[in-house]
Amino acid sequence: MLKQIVLFFLLLICSSSIGQVGGRYTYQFLNLTSSPRQAALGGKIVTIYDEDVNQVMFNPAVLNEDMDNHLAMNYGSYYGEASYGTASYAYTYDRHIQTFYAGVSYVNYGSFEGYDENGQATSDFTGSEGALTLGYAYNVPYTDLHIGVNAKLITSTLESYNSIGGAIDVGILYEIEKNNVNLALVFRNIGTQFTTYSGIKENLPFEIIAGVSQELEHVPLRWHLSLENLQQWNISFSNPVRGETSIDGSTSDEKVSFVNNALRHVAFGVELFPQKAFNLRLGYNFRRGEELRIDEQRNFSGVSLGFGLRINKLKFNYSYSRYTLAANTSLFGLTLNFQ
Repeated sequence: MLKQIVLFFLLLICSSSIGQVGGRYTYQFLNLTSSPRQAALGGKIVTIYDEDVNQVMFNPAVLNEDMDNHLAMNYGSYYGEASYGTASYAYTYDRHIQTFYAGVSYVNYGSFEGYDENGQATSDFTGSEGALTLGYAYNVPYTDLHIGVNAKLITSTLESYNSIGGAIDVGILYEIEKNNVNLALVFRNIGTQFTTYSGIKENLPFEIIAGVSQELEHVPLRWHLSLENLQQWNISFSNPVRGETSIDGSTSDEKVSFVNNALRHVAFGVELFPQKAFNLRLGYNFRRGEELRIDEQRNFSGVSLGFGLRINKLKFNYSYSRYTLAANTSLFGLTLNFQ
């Protein structure tokens, strides 16, 4: 039975991986990691099924009764003056109706100096984006299959331009309790713009993510494997710095191999002591590591780490993600249990 389920899951992934290559997307902030735990495990983890209410933002199918009356708040500073934050809350109204979810995410890009086409200084301006998310999950009776849906209202303000959009996420989670394995598949950001910035409608950052995780029986460790951007096979680009130079001085573009491109879909993470009050986490994002690495210099791009500490009904989470020598990101999170 286990082999049949795994085979079906792999076939589903393969059938989903054919999609359009390239294109421009708006509301890219929707794909930022939702919490320090997510970031520390490599990003875009969709298989965590416990009391962590932050995970619903990436996979609505993980919403469950253990999240009842949990409030999570996260904050981080990105590059320059840009800041990013999320908040999540779950409430079980009735054990038969299941649990409902509400979440908010925002990004503030800070202040920018304005200039006209002649280079003359104008007034400064700002930019920000946000999304309100409502979620619901359903456990198919007498099975370990969970299905969830998120609905999002999206707003964006960039200088004097404004846009409003809407999107849904559809998630599936299957638990194999005998082997402590979780399998997940999520279709994120299926939607459209209701109002555009300047009359031109842009696509949302639709993404298909698949994942598998397992908690080991005799070792206090759970590993997570995520396959991101399955809707688009070729996600690599040729870095001009890594092109080959011939004898006559001409250069050719970098050749990205099949294996290299395949690995760019992968994020991997491990969590030590996942059931304890103190957790250690380590992750690696292959795409970030490959795109931001510097030739002939080790800078550990793509590596992330963090920890979680629970004290009574309060839990603190922290993550550190390595991007480049000059830019790294720390995220801080706090979860309150009001039960």
